[in-house]
Amino acid sequence: MNLSLEDVNASALIVSQFTLFADMSRGRRPSLLKAGDPKRAEELYLAFAERFRERGIETQTGSFGADMRVSIENDGPVTLVLSSDDWQTRV
Repeated sequence: MNLSLEDVNASALIVSQFTLFADMSRGRRPSLLKAGDPKRAEELYLAFAERFRERGIETQTGSFGADMRVSIENDGPVTLVLSSDDWQTRV
């Protein structure tokens, strides 16, 4: 995880994931009431993928909003933090 995609000449598969905006503060079921506008989310998704392409990284995307099954093999570990604390976003 100390090397970038550019460092190792890798490619990227970027898939949209609406659950990143889920609020988990009230139990086990995520609330999507405060999720961003889908049109704006798609614009951000496409702009994010374009930044990779601008840097010369071979990039493929899924279909925004589609039901997809993705098979992946990760080289990790990766730690994700789930918290009910208020977070300041930088979007």
